[in-house]
Amino acid sequence: MANILIVDDEIDMLNLIKRVLEKDNHCVTLINHSKDILHIDFRKYDLLLLDIMMPDMDGFEVCQQIRSLVDCPIIFLTAKTQEADIIRGLGLGGDDYITKPFGANELRARVNAHLRRDAREKRYSVNVSGITFLLNAKEAQFNSVKLPLTKSEYEICEYLALHQGQVFSREQIYEAVFGFDGESDDTVIATHIKNIRSKLLAEKLSPIETVWGVGYKWE
Repeated sequence: MANILIVDDEIDMLNLIKRVLEKDNHCVTLINHSKDILHIDFRKYDLLLLDIMMPDMDGFEVCQQIRSLVDCPIIFLTAKTQEADIIRGLGLGGDDYITKPFGANELRARVNAHLRRDAREKRYSVNVSGITFLLNAKEAQFNSVKLPLTKSEYEICEYLALHQGQVFSREQIYEAVFGFDGESDDTVIATHIKNIRSKLLAEKLSPIETVWGVGYKWE
């Protein structure tokens, strides 16, 4: 089962695709206004189906704006079959095209093929506030250069960044990073945050905000 987001301005098309993909037990979210997608938390989706011909913002523009935020496959739904359009979409970060009209079996097969491939080739990376977190390597990069974070500093940054906008107390951060049986106490978090800020400021980055009387959050 995968979490799939579908963006198309045609309600009937959205409902049709939803019924087809739910046959494979996928959890499907529908959006019929392209601008709404800019407020979505993409980290919970495993694949995006994106229509090209939409008012306000077409699929190409949407893909261009969200590709740095999305590490999952993006498949275009389109009636446009000209080679120039295909090249443009793939150049913007799309992974595949499904041409309308399409059959239910073709849709299921293409979606499931991309999900299997993504599971094998997952990059395990996410970009937050311009910083790329290589989750498997436990490494953070800015402008493709590794940031000089210690293991504990990286873990704190990853935890806050992956919960961007949420406020955590020092105790919550300590338990998330070091566990309940850590050998120190939560006062060490303030020291780590100070060191992290110093290193990030060297790159003119300041994503960690202090929420006085509560804790910290990643902006």
